[in-house]
Amino acid sequence: MPVLCLRNMYKTPCSRLTGLLGTTVNKQLSARAAKCPLSSRGLTQLRSTHPKEWLTFQQLRFLKRQYVVRHSGALGQRPRPKQEPVSAALEDRGDVMLQQVQQIPTIKSVAGLAVPAPGAKPPPDLSNEPEADRLARIEARQWKELKVDYSELPDVYARLSKINLTALVVTTAAAGFAMAPVPFDPYLFLYASLGTGLCSCTANSINQYFEVPFDSNMNRTKNRPLVRGQISPLHAVSFALACGIPGVALLTLAVNPLTGLLGALNIVLYTSCYTPLKRLSITNTWMGAVVGAIPPIMGWTAATGSLDAGALLMGGLLYSWQFPHFNALSWNLREDYSRGGYRMMSVTHPDMCRRVALRHSLGLIGLSSLAPVVGITTWTFPLVSLPINLYISYLAFRFYRNADRQNARKLFFCSLWHLPMLLLLALTCKTRRTEPEALPASSSLSVLS
Repeated sequence: MPVLCLRNMYKTPCSRLTGLLGTTVNKQLSARAAKCPLSSRGLTQLRSTHPKEWLTFQQLRFLKRQYVVRHSGALGQRPRPKQEPVSAALEDRGDVMLQQVQQIPTIKSVAGLAVPAPGAKPPPDLSNEPEADRLARIEARQWKELKVDYSELPDVYARLSKINLTALVVTTAAAGFAMAPVPFDPYLFLYASLGTGLCSCTANSINQYFEVPFDSNMNRTKNRPLVRGQISPLHAVSFALACGIPGVALLTLAVNPLTGLLGALNIVLYTSCYTPLKRLSITNTWMGAVVGAIPPIMGWTAATGSLDAGALLMGGLLYSWQFPHFNALSWNLREDYSRGGYRMMSVTHPDMCRRVALRHSLGLIGLSSLAPVVGITTWTFPLVSLPINLYISYLAFRFYRNADRQNARKLFFCSLWHLPMLLLLALTCKTRRTEPEALPASSSLSVLS
C-alpha cells in the first residue's frame, strides 16, 4: 500500500517539477496528502522502516524528463520518447555497413594471375600480337609532328587570309585610287593594291590565330585551318609576318610613307583593338567600321600623297555601308556569336542593331549628296545613286520594323551588290580634271628669243 501511494503520488506531469526542487515536492506532497490514507508521520516511519522503497534525492533530478521509481533495488524507467538525430543514425548505419564490409572474406590472389574487377572486360591477350600491330599501337601513343600537305597550302592560305574579305578590301582601295583627281599611274596602282592586299592577309591571319578557342564553338568558323589543325599556330604567324612586313615596306617605299603608315595602323587596329573588343563590348562594330573605312583612304593617299576631303568622303561611304551589311549578317548568326562568347550588337542590343542599320542606310543618301560638293563627282551622282540608296534604306526600314531572318537576309544580299554599284556610279560620274594645253612651238621659240 505505501508503494502504491508513492507511485500514484509521483505519476504527475513532469512540467510541474520545473521550479525549485523543495517547493515543488512539498506542493505535490500537500496535494496528495488529502487523497493518501497515510499521514505525514506515517510517511516518516515508512522512510525509516523501508528505505529501499523510497525515492532517492538523486532520482528526483531525473523527474524533469522521465518518471523513475525505485522498487526492490531496481530502477523502473519510462523515458520520454526523443527523436534520434539523423547524424547518429547515419553513423550507426555506417558502423553496420563497415562491419558487413569487414566480414567479406578477402580474395587471395594467385601469383601470376590477375583477378579482374566485377563487370570489367578482360584485358586483351598481347602475347600473340603481330609485330605490325604492336608497332602501330606504340606509335599511336607517341607525339607526332604535324604533317602539312603542301598541295593544300594554297587553299589553306586563302582561307587563313579570308580571301573574299581581302578581295573586298583591295577593291575599295582601288576605288579610292581611281577616284583621286590625279592622272592614273598603273605601276603605282599595282604597288598600292598589292601592299594593301598583303596587309589585309596579315590582319586576318593574326585575327584567326587569336580566336582559335572561340571559333571552334561556332558553326560558321569551325572549319578554319587553325581550328581543324591543318597548320600549326607558328605556321600561321609566320605566314602573317611574311605578308605584313613586305606589305608595309612596299607601301612605304614604293608608294609613299603616309600610305604605309595607314597600312600598319590598319593592322594594329584590326588585331589589337577590334579582335579583343569582340568579347568585351559592342563598340567592336564601330571599331570594325573604322578599319573597313581605311582602305579607300589608303587608295586615295597612294595616288595623291595627301589626305584630302575626298579621301574622308570615300572612307565615310565605306563606314556607313558596313552597318547595314554587318548588322544584317550578324542577325542570323546570333546563336553562333553567343556560343563563341562575342558581344555583338545583334546579341546584346537587338533594338540598337536595327536602329543603327536604318540610320546608316539613310546616311548613304546624305554622303552621296556631298560628293559633288567636295568636288570628286558631278551632280549627276546623287541622282543616279538615289534609287539604290533608297532601296537599301527601304530594306533597312523593313528590317527595323520586322527583324526576322528573311528581312535580314534580304538586306544582307542587297548590301553585297549595293557597294560595287555605288562605287561604279561614283567612278562614272567622276569630275574630269582639265589639263593645261601645251604652248605652240613657235610661241615658245619667240619667248626664248
